[in-house]
Amino acid sequence: MRRLFPVFPDLPAALDDREWGLDELADVYAYPEPSEYAGGGAVDAGRTGAWLRANMVTSLDGAAYHEGRSQPLSCAADMRIFGVLRALADAVVVGAETVRQEGYRPARAREAFQARRAALGQPPAPAIAVVSAGLTLDFTAPLFTEPLVPTLVLTGASAPTERVAAARAAGAEVIVAGEGARVDPVRVVTALAERGFTRLLTEGGPTLLGQFTAAGVLDELCLSLAPLVAAGDASRIASGPPVTAPERFVLASVMEEAGFLFTRYRRT
Repeated sequence: MRRLFPVFPDLPAALDDREWGLDELADVYAYPEPSEYAGGGAVDAGRTGAWLRANMVTSLDGAAYHEGRSQPLSCAADMRIFGVLRALADAVVVGAETVRQEGYRPARAREAFQARRAALGQPPAPAIAVVSAGLTLDFTAPLFTEPLVPTLVLTGASAPTERVAAARAAGAEVIVAGEGARVDPVRVVTALAERGFTRLLTEGGPTLLGQFTAAGVLDELCLSLAPLVAAGDASRIASGPPVTAPERFVLASVMEEAGFLFTRYRRT
């Protein structure tokens, strides 16, 4: 892996094509200091009390997945970064359809990040936070029955009562984050922040990322560009309601390995 941007003249080794250590990757992808995002709750100013980062992969022709899953677009380096991003987060926020399609399991504790997480007051592994209006989830799956940290479910106020009861019986914490059947993406972020989950990572899918984008609460995008052409009718990485005007992000870093580009953009 090579760092293409930024390049530091006093660190020429960054240009070497080598496998980066987990600590090096964790430093590159470290969350900003809480002073940059915490407090105030002024959503119109982008201050929700949390930092919401997205991690997505796309093909050269814009496909977010192939045959329903993102794994065919990935590679070993992408999965290494995927693991690092999870290890840095307080909670991983994911849509119900992605949970079903990708067969989500609980996040695991990783010894390599134990000291780093302890120093930040984080539990051994991030919580998985599932966003679901209808709660059509398999509450007998390991995601709910075997998590190291209890799984969170964010839903609307009128979610089916029997499904809410099933989620709680499985050990999940149910959080109301919307009126009626709708889940409000802004309330998803603020509700998690109120519970101490301020370093947030969303892995999509495209519908959920589109909602976060349209709501103006996405702070950072980590985008892996795969040197593959997928064709087909797969959606973009973000789909759903349009924004009034495209929001500007700035490039923070670019790394490359085997033709894959690993980019990181931050909202201005």
